[in-house]
Amino acid sequence: MKDEIRTKFWGGQIDAVLEEIARDASICGVKLLDPGVIERVLKNDESVCGQKNSIAFRKLREVLLLGMVTREKAFDKLGAAEADALITVMREHLKERFEGKLGGSGAGSAAKS
Repeated sequence: MKDEIRTKFWGGQIDAVLEEIARDASICGVKLLDPGVIERVLKNDESVCGQKNSIAFRKLREVLLLGMVTREKAFDKLGAAEADALITVMREHLKERFEGKLGGSGAGSAAKS
């Protein structure tokens, strides 16, 4: 029961962060799943934007950083295998929901920055 609650909690945390990353990336026209794009966002390179929106880009960068922290905490609390499985399921859900707006062929991911 305790493991179930812990998994549900971290699943919710990861899902919320991934959802916000995908939403902000979509607003800016950032193809996060394309190679090297996450790194460029983290380096504050707005040239990856398909649409100029400095506020959304700043928020995207901040939520990517938050995602990195959330991922590490989930790994600590759940273990690598369980955290990776949760992230993979949620990433696939977001890819379907945002229908190619995040770019890439699945080689990179919003969660694996």
